[in-house]
Amino acid sequence: MADGISVIPAGVLRNLADKLYEKRKNAALEVEGIVKQLTTAGEHDKITAAINLLTTEFTYSPQANHRKGGLIGLAAATVGLTSEAAQHLEQIVPPVLNSFSDQDSRVRYYACEALYNIAKVVRGDFIIFFNDIFDALCKLSADSDANVQSAAHLLDRLVKQDIVTESDQFSIEEFIPLLRERMNVLNPYVRQFLVGWITVLDSVPDIDMLGFLPDFLDGLFNMLSDSSHEIRQQADSALSEFLQEIKNSPSVDYGRMAEILVQRADSPDEFTRLTAITWINEFVKLGGDQLVPYYADILGAILPCISDKEEKIRVVARETNEELRAIKADPAEGFDVGAILSIARRQLSSEWEATRIEALHWISNLLNRYRAEVLTFLNEIFDTLLGALSDASDQVVLLVLEVHACIAKDPQHFRQLVVFLVHNFRVDNSLLEKRGALIIRRLCVLLDAERVYRELSTILEGESDLDFASIMVQALNLILLTSSELAELRDLLKRSLVNPSGKDLFVSLYASWCHSPMAIISLCLLAQTYQHASTVIQSLVEEDINVKFLVQLDKLIRLLETPIFAYLRLQLLEPGRHIWLLKALYGLLMLLPQQSAAFKILRTRLKTVPSYSFDSEQLRRTSSGNPHQILHHMPSASSSQIIEDGDINQASKSSHNGINFTLRLRQFEQMQQQHRQNAKLQAQTQRTSTASSTPKDVQRPEEQSHSRSASDVIRAPSRSRRAPGQLQL
Repeated sequence: MADGISVIPAGVLRNLADKLYEKRKNAALEVEGIVKQLTTAGEHDKITAAINLLTTEFTYSPQANHRKGGLIGLAAATVGLTSEAAQHLEQIVPPVLNSFSDQDSRVRYYACEALYNIAKVVRGDFIIFFNDIFDALCKLSADSDANVQSAAHLLDRLVKQDIVTESDQFSIEEFIPLLRERMNVLNPYVRQFLVGWITVLDSVPDIDMLGFLPDFLDGLFNMLSDSSHEIRQQADSALSEFLQEIKNSPSVDYGRMAEILVQRADSPDEFTRLTAITWINEFVKLGGDQLVPYYADILGAILPCISDKEEKIRVVARETNEELRAIKADPAEGFDVGAILSIARRQLSSEWEATRIEALHWISNLLNRYRAEVLTFLNEIFDTLLGALSDASDQVVLLVLEVHACIAKDPQHFRQLVVFLVHNFRVDNSLLEKRGALIIRRLCVLLDAERVYRELSTILEGESDLDFASIMVQALNLILLTSSELAELRDLLKRSLVNPSGKDLFVSLYASWCHSPMAIISLCLLAQTYQHASTVIQSLVEEDINVKFLVQLDKLIRLLETPIFAYLRLQLLEPGRHIWLLKALYGLLMLLPQQSAAFKILRTRLKTVPSYSFDSEQLRRTSSGNPHQILHHMPSASSSQIIEDGDINQASKSSHNGINFTLRLRQFEQMQQQHRQNAKLQAQTQRTSTASSTPKDVQRPEEQSHSRSASDVIRAPSRSRRAPGQLQL
């Protein structure tokens, strides 16, 4: 085998390692001439020897100038080989590629220059080293030396435009793994390098970059948040081009890309979120059945964006949400109802109202379309839906109630809803106080008021927490007396003495209304069972007439002046026919402190009762015709002279239209006795717990309160004051 030293003269080799560039250049030209002569003579053994000499003695030399000369020499040898260069590339290219990692920047520069000249000669044959060259160029694109970067850029352009795009041997399958490995590099120069390659390869008709888009899509989205405006612009341009191709392509792998888009829609970068949600919007329109398994993930990305601070994102997210909700998918085809419900349930905890509202719209939509499937997941979402009743937004609460009402169409679910609702009111007093009226009124509209009130009454009748039962009944009573949504229910109760349905409702409510004396009195006044109202008032004992009772009484007196009780006030025009109404009202008046505003209101109303409607016998019995004095001559409960509410004109009867008022009164008295015992037990417990810490010479708070007069306690209660647990309407 030939010796390289015998092929290349010693003087040439010496000049090839000279520190002066001109000498190295001239020596390289001589090497080119020598190799050209050997090529013409067909002496490839000598050419191989010369190349080995340049490689071992120069490119791998510890001397920088030797390495520079070796690189120039290899490039010159390639030029000399011309068309025969391909068979020697295995010797020539590796040492040049190795020099790309040289510590000397000038050596790296000459390596770029050498490989550029080699590539110009061999053209398509160069493709066999593409992976190694691409890796080297990727590193050099971020080189610390500007000259090296510039040289690498020229080489990169040559490889992209003149070699890869013209070669029929380029393998995109082998290239994609290289690209994917580097897509998450943060260096801006490397990113520019990668986007450039993606753009160029995508422009080649014979290369299907779209088919491999899922492999590098995430990396492109990652570049959208780069600090460099130029990189963001390049990445956005590439993504826009791919999206256009997707719209025009009959076959696209939507599934894999959808997973990437969902993650990017949650990016902290605004531009990235907008681009991701825009892609998702197009996917929902184009994806069809391919996206069915990914609906839940897509929804999880859309809902938070509906509340995005950027208006453009909100607009696209809402449009996408509507598109997705309009699609009618079949659970048998992979549509996962449970996964969608899980996403919607999770978003009910979002801090943004718009997101919570849309989540509820989804649950409602699923209930309407896939009721049977949704109900199988009821246990997973029910507690969250109940918790949403405490939401700060009225709109959210109203939508939650609509969902609950839809669920409660089935009797067993209706019972479950009301039981859970009462439980929530019990454990969260603020829910009852702040949202109780809204919740009850809306449920009455959605589920039928009578049905709701009957169920609530049944549950509260057996409530073991007597204090809560009393507060709850007071709340329900106030809603019943004031809400426009319950007007039909009030009309039915007004006919309790003549209508079987009204009677049944009166009896049903009575059982639980017994928890509150004022609620019972209000119910009786509403149902026009005035004699029973009077009897209940007279059955009250000292323990019943406390501050809470007087506050509730104050509210009732004020309610009597509202349009709801106009019928009752008009009945006072005929006191002769409504003696028991008059007696009940006077009974309430006697319970009020004289200095209270309620006392003055009711007394003023009673003063307007005319005396002309009494018969001559009733007037004769009064000393002055003053209707106030008629109370002294009213018939007793045993009289048979007047047909009055709750009692007919037969003394032996104690029921009217099936209502046994004697039994009702006994029921009320028994319940009140339980409340009195409960109050005494609580007071005793409180005294026991505070006795050890209370000095003997200090008056206890309860003793101080007893020392105050009732008129001081209830003096002129205002509309804004309310007892604990009372609803504010």
